[in-house]
Amino acid sequence: MRTIVHEMRGIPYYLLKEYLQELDGTLVGEDLIQGDGWSVKIEKLEPFRLFSLSVGQSRLTMELEERIADDFLERFKKKTFERGAKAKDRSRFG
Repeated sequence: MRTIVHEMRGIPYYLLKEYLQELDGTLVGEDLIQGDGWSVKIEKLEPFRLFSLSVGQSRLTMELEERIADDFLERFKKKTFERGAKAKDRSRFG
């Protein structure tokens, strides 16, 4: 089992939940999405502020079985980066 903690800026909380469901996940709680061999808990963080600019942030805690970890991370990266997201990695993300 691989645990990854990942902070993201620029993608709204509700869209992260939607993207994870598009990766064949099921919403099993307000902030928990599970799929075959993986689960992701999403936490809303305080917005990142720089002068008058405010950008939403979320923390994702991913629990990934080794058999699907690399594939899941690649699909997740593709889905989020295609949409122009900026990610701040708080772990070894792959």
